[in-house]
Amino acid sequence: MSPDGSARSPRHPAWADVDDASWNDWRWQLRNRVTTLAQLESLIDVTDAERRGITGRHDFSFAVTPYYFSLIGGPDCPVRRQAIPLEDELRAAPGDMRDPLAEDEHRPVSILTHRYPDRALLYVTHNCPVYCRHCTRSRKVGDEASAPARSEFEAAYDYLRRTPAVRDVLVSGGDPLSLSDARLVDIVAQLRAIDSVEIIRLCTRNPVTLPQRITPALVEALRPFAPLFVHTHFNHPTECTPEAARALGLLADGGLVLGNQMVLLRGVNDDADTVATLGRWLLRHRCRPYYMFQCDPVQGTGHLRTPIRTGLQILDQLRGRVSGLAIPQYAVDLPGGGGKVTLVPDRAVSHEGPRRVFRDASGELFTYVDAAD
Repeated sequence: MSPDGSARSPRHPAWADVDDASWNDWRWQLRNRVTTLAQLESLIDVTDAERRGITGRHDFSFAVTPYYFSLIGGPDCPVRRQAIPLEDELRAAPGDMRDPLAEDEHRPVSILTHRYPDRALLYVTHNCPVYCRHCTRSRKVGDEASAPARSEFEAAYDYLRRTPAVRDVLVSGGDPLSLSDARLVDIVAQLRAIDSVEIIRLCTRNPVTLPQRITPALVEALRPFAPLFVHTHFNHPTECTPEAARALGLLADGGLVLGNQMVLLRGVNDDADTVATLGRWLLRHRCRPYYMFQCDPVQGTGHLRTPIRTGLQILDQLRGRVSGLAIPQYAVDLPGGGGKVTLVPDRAVSHEGPRRVFRDASGELFTYVDAAD
């Protein structure tokens, strides 16, 4: 329990004596991230595979906040698999791509991707509290050279003003909540001032990896720009801590609309019980499970990718057993910039004339008589 009586998750012993004011300061968390092998070795028993992954990979940083690091367990821990590099990242896998969603190919200006007719993605920072090992933008996230300049923002705003077909802007990065309140509010205000922009989405993993970032001051600063949508990224129930719950509560109380985008990862969440538990927790905290994404085929993620049949089996086991509200859409974001396709398990058994036979969640068969053409 914290001094005010509220629940909190355990801390790693290395930070047991840190005062609560510092621990709950998101800037302190960022300043004290674990970023080197030497630091890591002082905190946990590093495996040989992790050591080789850290020393062998030079194109994608690793960094973990003390808060998120405190959730890490043994070598098979789902949080650890997301945060600590493994030697597997150095191995090429079939289908690997540097930019699997062709975001760079669809840039009308340097920091804006426009793939869908009515949607665009605005890249606002190279920084994240934690560099997730399955990151789609590992080619540039963590690289200071990819930090946008003011002139690039102006070019992006100008493009949006000249392109009224874009009604929905996703503010992403990196993590946009890595920016200061003032900088983030300025970006949102600039977008809200464009008449044709109706929807603004903030894509952030801070409620998961740095919930201290979600402060009353931030929420109050964003409140005037409603409607704002927040897409966060919980992948496993271990991440569902009291701190994360408070962060979601602050956002929801502030009028922000919450959705979660889970990525299906081998050895992390590739079973129906885990997905169901996560979905129920999210709903209890006013965050709708939105997507379960097939892991993008970005270089270094072959060991984390599951067969597509795994995702379909998970959906098949969930439907009819848990509330539909707790079941995300299963989506594959097509390599090369083809966009998202959603998949569902096939429960059609047979079709003869107008009579169609389906199976339910328990395997029982039911007949539906179809309407005439």
